[in-house]
This record gives sequence, structure tokens and C-alpha cells, in this order.
Amino acid sequence: MLAILSDSTMWVALFQIVIINILLSGDNAVIIALACRSLPPKEQRNAFLIGTVAIVILMTALTAFASYLMTIPYVEVAGAILLLWIGIKLLLPEEENENVSASDNFWGAVKTIVIADIVMSLDNVLGMAGAANGHMGLLFVGMVITIPLILFGSAMLMRLMERFPIIVTLGAGLLGYVAGEMAVEDPALKGLIASAHYLEIALPILGILIVVGMGKLLSARQTLAVPTEG
Repeated sequence: MLAILSDSTMWVALFQIVIINILLSGDNAVIIALACRSLPPKEQRNAFLIGTVAIVILMTALTAFASYLMTIPYVEVAGAILLLWIGIKLLLPEEENENVSASDNFWGAVKTIVIADIVMSLDNVLGMAGAANGHMGLLFVGMVITIPLILFGSAMLMRLMERFPIIVTLGAGLLGYVAGEMAVEDPALKGLIASAHYLEIALPILGILIVVGMGKLLSARQTLAVPTEG
């Protein structure tokens, strides 16, 4: 253990992992804030903690075979489609139903945080895996160090969302953009992208339009479908 602590290359690798995770976790903070914005303050804190701890554990495991996973055709396309749906869902109004308990909403927020962050982090883990150079313990420690920073960013975003609802739409649009970028990077589409370079820009923009357009349309329909009290 002392040998590891005195190894300067280990400290450099740890620093690299932390910096990479901070730089690439802006969208993670957005999804945490979006998923938890409707929960009571106490449940927000619990969802933050449970969601981020689950992410650290799953991302550490995912990194072990991330390089292989990213070479499988259509994995990133499937992730992009899932991310589009999550973005659309986050724009829909909260269900006000007596059968939907606080517990259901809480675990629904945790599930959204974990699924969206894991999907969005497929690219991120490659950078961190390279920095860790196969040392999973180092990777785990590096991600644990960045948890408070991600949580702080999420909490700040939630306060801004309460004051400026437009940020919710912008956040969902960001998920659409990330989904488009994921699709561009899929090995199955490399040939198509190479012959049509405009798709590198078009697909992320299309992702934004799909999420915001479908989200607003379904939200409006859902609002109109709610019977007014008379």
C-alpha cells in the first residue's frame, strides 16, 4: 500500500482520472438535477447519494470492458435511442395520481439517474480507463473524489431550474445532442458518416429537435387530457 502511495505515476494517473471525470460530468450533473427536481428536499439528497454511488460502482465495472463494448456495432445507436426517450420523458409533466406514491417517484428518479448516466458515460469511461492503465482500484478512488463536485453542480442546477424553467428544456436538449453524438460514433455508422460528413453535425441537432419537439408535443397532449375541475 505504501509503495502505491509513494509511486508518483499513481498520483499522476489519479489526477488525470479526476480531471477527466470533472470535465466529462457536466451532462451527468444535468441529468441528476432534471431527475430529482420534483422530489422533496430530503428525498433529493437521498436520490443524489444513492444514484451517484450506484453510478461509481457500475462505471468501475463497465470500464473493465468498455473498450470491447464500444467496438460492438449498434451498441451506441441503442444507447442513443434510450437517451432520446429519457430526454423526452424528462419534459413530460409529473403524474399527479393517488396510486403513485412518493416511494415510486423516488426510485423512479434514482433509476433515471443511473440509466442515463451509464448510457452517457460509455465514451467517458474510455478516457478514464486509459488514465487508470488497468488499475481498477485507482479508477474507483478517482470517481469517489469527484462525487461531491457532481452533487454540488446538480444541486446548483436544481435551484436554477426552480427560478428559470427554460433550463429544464435546455437540459433535455443537451441529452438529445449527446444522443446524436453517440450515434455518430457507432462503428456501424462509420462508413455512412465518412461518405456524408454533414451527419456529424446533423445527427446531434436532430437529437435536440426530437427530444424538445416530441417532449413538448407529448407534454401539451398530456396537459390537455387532464380533466379540469368543475
